[in-house]
Amino acid sequence: MNNLFIIMGSAFLLVLLLYSEKRGNPKSLFITKSTLSLLFVLTAFFQPNQVPQFQHYLLLGLILCLIGDVCLALPGEKMFMMGLGAFFAGHLFYILGFSFLTPFSRWISPGALIAVFMSAIIFFWLRPHLKSMFVPVLLYILVITMMLSGAWAVFAKSSFAVSGRMLVFAGALCFYLSDVFVARDKFIRDEFRNRLIGLPLYYSGQFSLAFSAGFLQ
Repeated sequence: MNNLFIIMGSAFLLVLLLYSEKRGNPKSLFITKSTLSLLFVLTAFFQPNQVPQFQHYLLLGLILCLIGDVCLALPGEKMFMMGLGAFFAGHLFYILGFSFLTPFSRWISPGALIAVFMSAIIFFWLRPHLKSMFVPVLLYILVITMMLSGAWAVFAKSSFAVSGRMLVFAGALCFYLSDVFVARDKFIRDEFRNRLIGLPLYYSGQFSLAFSAGFLQ
């Protein structure tokens, strides 16, 4: 697949998705979001196979995120929980993938401590609003913090091409930040601004991760 074509197509779909969110059109939102998420799966699938183990686990993680996106595009608390579970599992596969680029023993670093500090602030910000979601959200924050720490280790401590390492870290960071807006929308204040900022961050992150598989020379 041509990378420029992918970027242009995904940008167009993202505009349509934001328009559907603004208009509150659930059918259009479901179709557009599912298509856009399927595109990042296909992007990873067709990248050159530079590090087979990483690409394998990355692809599994992206597929689980696609499932999570489909669930979150559907109404109801049950769908939200299923989506959260799919993303949780997706992050586990990202973590496994990153471990093939940089071993776990090298993940402890000042960058990882910064990620932990950021996550602690976010958790205590959300805590008064979580109620029955306290444990699921805590577990999710722990796993996404580990995922971000692993991405930083890949960027800072591996010897792969700089472009690939930058895509891994930028992808993980954008994904992490997008979830802050998902949490704000779910637990603090439901408003379009959360999606206006969060969705571009999320898809920038997922496509960066998907493209990274072809740049880790």
